[in-house]
Amino acid sequence: MLSVAQLKILQEVITLTVFVSFALLYLKEPLKLDYLWAALCMVGAAYFMFRAR
Repeated sequence: MLSVAQLKILQEVITLTVFVSFALLYLKEPLKLDYLWAALCMVGAAYFMFRAR
C-alpha cells in the first residue's frame, strides 16, 4: 500500500513527464534547462518518499 504522500509524488512525476513530452512534441517548445531541474527535483522527491525506512 502507498501512503498519501507517495501517491502525490507519483502523480506529480507522471504529470511532469506527460506535460514535458506534450510541450516538446506537440507544442514544439524548445528543451529548456528548467525541465531538467524540475525533473531532478522530482527524482529527489521520489527517492526520499519511496526509500526503505
